[in-house]
Amino acid sequence: MRRGLQPRRAHTAPRGSGAGARVLDVAHLKRLAEFRYQLRRFLHASQAAAERMGLHNQQYQMLQCVGAMPETMAPTIANVAKRMLLKHNSTVELVDRAIAQGLLRRSGDETDHRRILLRVTEQGKHKLAALAEFHTRELEQSGPDLVRALDHILHASGRGARRNAARRAGTRTRQKAAGR
Repeated sequence: MRRGLQPRRAHTAPRGSGAGARVLDVAHLKRLAEFRYQLRRFLHASQAAAERMGLHNQQYQMLQCVGAMPETMAPTIANVAKRMLLKHNSTVELVDRAIAQGLLRRSGDETDHRRILLRVTEQGKHKLAALAEFHTRELEQSGPDLVRALDHILHASGRGARRNAARRAGTRTRQKAAGR
């Protein structure tokens, strides 16, 4: 797998989970809980919208994944599995159901005849377009609360502010070196 295309790895266990663990910072926990709440609100609205369109949540995510695969990745079952963080066999089942519903189709790869590519059908594109419109409106409404909750986490401890200042300083240094 090429660098940059790997999914981010989840942390295996929180640091300090054994003896001598850190003292609970209730204010920080509240900020984390608020962010999770705002994120879950958006995801709940997304799932409900997909269901109103006759799709299971994972089907919508898969259609979105296939329809908006990065140009550096082919829309194969293996790449869909990577992008959705699913096992290969689970992805095959999901794809097979979507094909049976007329949302996806398989096609041969013209450059690599061993490979099968996934394509969104016209029916799938109509559902994706309607859901993209819904999600854009939803983000216009709930996005500011989601961003605010994330911003409170990143900037409350000063860590986010220090990181951003360091990035800006690095950008200025590179710009000076380039003679801008």
